[in-house]
Amino acid sequence: MSLPNLNPNKRPPITNPNLSPAATTASSAVISASQPPMKKTKSPSLSSPLDAKNGLHNLFNSDEPGSMMFGEDLDTNDVLASTPNSRGRITDGVAANLSRKKASLPNPSKKLVIKLVKAKPTLPPNFEEDTWATLKSAINAIFLKQPDSCDLEKLYQAVNDLCLHKMGGSLYTRIEKEFEANISAVLHSLVGQSPDLVVFLSLVEKCWQDLCEQMLMIRGIALYLDRTYVKQTPHVKSLWDMGLQLYRKHLYLCPEVEHKTVTGLLRMIEKERLGEAVDRTLLSHLLKMFTALGIYQESFEKPFLACTEEFYAAEGVKYMQQSDVPDYLKHVEALVRPWATCAHLCLVALLKDLNTVVFSQTRLHEEQERCLLYLDASTRKPLISTSEKQLLERHISAVLDKGFMILMDGSRIKDLHRMYNLFARVNTLESLRQALSSYIRKSGQAIVMDEEKDSNMVSCLLEFKAVLDKIWEESFSMNEFFSNTIKDSFEYLINLRQNRPAELIAKFLDEKLRAGNKGTSEEELEGTLDKVLVLFRFIQGKDVFEAFYKKDLAKRLLLGKSASIDAEKSMISKLKTECGSQFTNKLEGMFKDIELSKEINESFRQSSQARTKLPSGIEMSVHVLTTGYWPTYLPMNVRLPHELNVYQDIFKEFYLSKYNGRRLMWQNSLGHCVLKVDFPKGKKELAVSLFQAVVLMLFNDAETLSFQDIKDATGIEDKELRRTLQSLACGKVRVLLKEPKGRDVEDHDSFVFHEAFTAPLYRIKVNAIQMKETVEENTSTTERVFQDRQYQVDAAIVRIMKTRKVLSHTLLITELFQQLKFPVKPADLKKRIESLIDREYLERDKNNPQIYNYLA
Repeated sequence: MSLPNLNPNKRPPITNPNLSPAATTASSAVISASQPPMKKTKSPSLSSPLDAKNGLHNLFNSDEPGSMMFGEDLDTNDVLASTPNSRGRITDGVAANLSRKKASLPNPSKKLVIKLVKAKPTLPPNFEEDTWATLKSAINAIFLKQPDSCDLEKLYQAVNDLCLHKMGGSLYTRIEKEFEANISAVLHSLVGQSPDLVVFLSLVEKCWQDLCEQMLMIRGIALYLDRTYVKQTPHVKSLWDMGLQLYRKHLYLCPEVEHKTVTGLLRMIEKERLGEAVDRTLLSHLLKMFTALGIYQESFEKPFLACTEEFYAAEGVKYMQQSDVPDYLKHVEALVRPWATCAHLCLVALLKDLNTVVFSQTRLHEEQERCLLYLDASTRKPLISTSEKQLLERHISAVLDKGFMILMDGSRIKDLHRMYNLFARVNTLESLRQALSSYIRKSGQAIVMDEEKDSNMVSCLLEFKAVLDKIWEESFSMNEFFSNTIKDSFEYLINLRQNRPAELIAKFLDEKLRAGNKGTSEEELEGTLDKVLVLFRFIQGKDVFEAFYKKDLAKRLLLGKSASIDAEKSMISKLKTECGSQFTNKLEGMFKDIELSKEINESFRQSSQARTKLPSGIEMSVHVLTTGYWPTYLPMNVRLPHELNVYQDIFKEFYLSKYNGRRLMWQNSLGHCVLKVDFPKGKKELAVSLFQAVVLMLFNDAETLSFQDIKDATGIEDKELRRTLQSLACGKVRVLLKEPKGRDVEDHDSFVFHEAFTAPLYRIKVNAIQMKETVEENTSTTERVFQDRQYQVDAAIVRIMKTRKVLSHTLLITELFQQLKFPVKPADLKKRIESLIDREYLERDKNNPQIYNYLA
């Protein structure tokens, strides 16, 4: 039969052709007369309460005469029955009787009362069986796709009648049996079908689609059953859910069908991953079938994830062997990149054509489309996790060992950022952080420990730090843990060689702040100071840096070599911010002395001593320094020319008269002069050190002088004199000539004034070799630093012993190494312990000399 579409929400008019007149309700009326005359009343409506309740049409027939009779002289208890005819209407005779009764006046002594007598309706014989036969025939016709003579409206009314007469449970059970029989037959018909998995999947899809259409049609016919019996009865499923449950049950009873279906789906997905074209619509329909049946995760997702794991495990090993790390990371990123960014575009493509490939054939786009086109949404997360584990998590060590150092050495920002993002997805950033720490320590150690490259150590460290900072910002997303790793690694590097990096950082600053550092703007200089300050923070022995920085700052200030006083003060301010005012107290005092010296010199020039006693032709400027602020300088004796001695004596007289009780000590090694020299080829001014000036002034009275003659005349210490003569006779500006020629000054050398000297400039700077630090000077500076550290060591020993009371020598040394922030030798610690014992802070145990007791 041709079955039209059924709208389950539209209820057809209710008719019941199976009911006979015997099933209708008979009504009777009892009439009694009353005393007052009868008033005109409306005709009462006669209906059956049962019919109204059940929603059936009234089947009374009004054509049969004598259906209801009224009489005046009936007693109150007399009953007149009305008999319905086959058409269910009250006869015209009733109306006529009522009219006649109305016309004649009733007996005023009687009262009329009308009562309805209820009679229970009865169903025709075999009502349920006959109705079910009609419904069964229609259901079987639907399942067999055959026509049926009964229209849908009658079928719907049949279900409605059965439900109204409390037969819903029996109807539900019978429909369930029909469902089960037909579903079982359909699934068993698939057993042994085509060995071609694609053909088999098409058969399964066809069966599923047919079943869905059939269940929807049957559900439309039995919609009243779903809305009444199913809703009112607990633990009873709707017809649709019942059909799905039966399909799932019989699918389990046909393991061959389920196994071939799952295997076929997995084979199709594998072919698609290998680049072959597959029917995605078929995949989508079958996977939606699994989802609707509630067996998607158990029957499909688990074997699918297992196959995915196996597929990408093999692919990961293959790519790691055949490609380098950057290419491998690109391949992995193409798979596991966050998929949400492409979701909108994929959905648009889905609306256009399910089979359209809108992205390049990468793993990202393939798996993306699978999740959007036919895989269930719940599969997305475990699919990504499985892919990440096989392609990335299993190869973390190999990726780091094979390519991390290459990427870092090449500063490959994008590749490192890709690595960071991928490692973050699998929670392995700790491995990447450790690899970064190892790389920094290994690469930095090559910079710090190479003594031949000490001159470039700070520059190399600054470049290395700048590269790491850029990588941290752009590749590692400014991760705080990675920032701490860089700091810890640099602190380890800076302190590998104890005091040497601190010294070199101070010298680097001296080079940048010294006059003659051309080509650097104030902004660039300020930026360099900030970068160096970062390295300064990593230094544990900051007192070593302070000692060398103070010594270099003193030379810059005393010799007038500072490039910018503002830059000098800016650096002092930065150091003060980092370490506190106590750290920069002496450095600030040095600037105060320079400013005060300017005032003292101005006052001296205006004094009476200067105006009356100073020899003509000589100008002298004196820096008066406070001993505690400035570095300690070893006094060097020198026989000054008479003019300079006179000037010193006059200034000393002036100063002591102004500041009573002070003592002046001249530091001749720090003096410098400007000499006017009359060469045959022109006059020149030579900017020289005080020692150079003393040596050159000897040649006013002699043409040739030997090394010994100069030494006896000046009284300058041997090594200092050799450096002075070397700067005058062997440097770029050769004011003296040495015989024999050579780079070094020997005892038998003789020196002659170079009369043929010429230079394009009027004022010429003669570099003083004495300004270069010697090993002895470095050693003495370091020794002075340790002398200052003695107080810190003493305080640490007393603090530990006061807490522990009794402690062995080994444990005391161990705790001192943990507390002290600067490197120190065990022998030096032992000296400080002995000093505290002598001063009665500690004592040795009488029974064991290796144990110390604290003395309160």
